[in-house]
Amino acid sequence: MAYKDILVLVDGSRSSDQRLGAAVNVAEAHGASLTGVYVMQRSTVPAYAEAQIAADVLEMHAKALQEAADQAEAQFNEKLASSSADGTWRCVEGDPSDVAAHMGRRFDLVVLGQYDPDDDLFPSGRDMPDHVVLTCGRPVLMVPYNFHGGPIGERIMVAWDGSRTATRAVHDSVPFLAKAEEVVVMVVNPHEENVDSGEPAAQIAAHIANHGGNAKAAHVINRSVDPAELLLSQSADAGADMIVCGAYGHARWRELVLGGVTDHLLQHMPVPILMSH
Repeated sequence: MAYKDILVLVDGSRSSDQRLGAAVNVAEAHGASLTGVYVMQRSTVPAYAEAQIAADVLEMHAKALQEAADQAEAQFNEKLASSSADGTWRCVEGDPSDVAAHMGRRFDLVVLGQYDPDDDLFPSGRDMPDHVVLTCGRPVLMVPYNFHGGPIGERIMVAWDGSRTATRAVHDSVPFLAKAEEVVVMVVNPHEENVDSGEPAAQIAAHIANHGGNAKAAHVINRSVDPAELLLSQSADAGADMIVCGAYGHARWRELVLGGVTDHLLQHMPVPILMSH
């Protein structure tokens, strides 16, 4: 298994340049072709109201949309030109979340950006990660909005709980795991019987090692700390530059009501996170 084609969503947000840079680096490292897509969002003005807007105003709006798309394309071409990766540019109309989810099904990996709460121009970005991860059927690499470059995937922490989604994430991240200098398979608050019988993640660490990854199993027990915070603390201690985890192991409504690891990671990610569902 290898990543041969990668999709990255490019937009006018403040963090788009960092996200694009991360996607180019990943494509270059894996010898993959990179496709950048810019989504021109359809007008939300009802047809009856649009008829009352002056033609020159509509023309100015259309011109502004095209200029933004052209700037995004120039940004993509500039990043690509400074790397050894090859790529393709797409500009389409629609809803960014739907476009990323539907287009993403034809790629090995989808690269998105974390929602930036201080970027008021892109409020719709809050729900995009959830929608794409849950519907595209492909692994999604989330890049923090404050990402400042650096390696991705040299030291990886795998959040392991034995669930279907965690299993899916491990499988989907094999191209990263096989190349990593170190992989730590971390279990947070395992059941006591699993600890007594040995490392609760030993078998999945051995599976990763069979794919060439330098993997080791580990666990941490501290039931007074939120599991997501515990995971982030352990990843920082391990010097991880990437986290791999399953997304929404519980029903989405339950995560929304009770909170969950996925939501916490999406809000507080310190490094890129590869998620699968």
